[in-house]
Amino acid sequence: CVASHPDTRTLFLNAHIPLYLYPFLNTTSKTRPFEYLRLTSLGVIGALVKVDDTEVISFLLSTEIIPLCLRTMEMGSELSKTVATFIVQKILLDDVGLRYICATAERFFAVGRVLGTMVASLAEQPSTRLLKHIIRCYLRLSDNPRACEALRNCLPDMLRDATFSQCLRDDVTTKRWLQQLIHNVASAGNNRVAALQAGGGLDHLLANQSRVL
Repeated sequence: CVASHPDTRTLFLNAHIPLYLYPFLNTTSKTRPFEYLRLTSLGVIGALVKVDDTEVISFLLSTEIIPLCLRTMEMGSELSKTVATFIVQKILLDDVGLRYICATAERFFAVGRVLGTMVASLAEQPSTRLLKHIIRCYLRLSDNPRACEALRNCLPDMLRDATFSQCLRDDVTTKRWLQQLIHNVASAGNNRVAALQAGGGLDHLLANQSRVL
């Protein structure tokens, strides 16, 4: 309640109270008490990011929230994974957050690796809600030209084929996001070919790929 209320949100951040919750997100135990602590702590961060406030995003990025969310996305329960992925999605949807994640190859590939691992697990145990947040994260990453180019090589094949057709059968919005994502990544490939044909040269292209995103 304090995190989401407009009269107390800034004071809550200025007091750095979210940092007191981070140890609960840093646990690796999968037992129910720790999972409840993890989920409830994520709920507080989720309440902060729901308001679409750049001040909130900037504060969170100055802390270790991204690696903590990525850890939960790898080892938490389905519900914890969903909330953690939602937080990453909301950070990415802010321009400051997108620039931060795409500022270095290390950050981009850390996020991309975890998203790819989650897609692989969802192929075995589908969750429409979790898949929706994952696809939205990928789609937002594709808004960054260099990240979109990188997605040509690291976007899971299971998102390009019919693996999740049944899972997304009744979710029109997510199906549209997925189609847009595939279109964006394909367009990045076409732009690359056009650049080569225009005389940019393969050496120049490879040199660019070796730099930070």
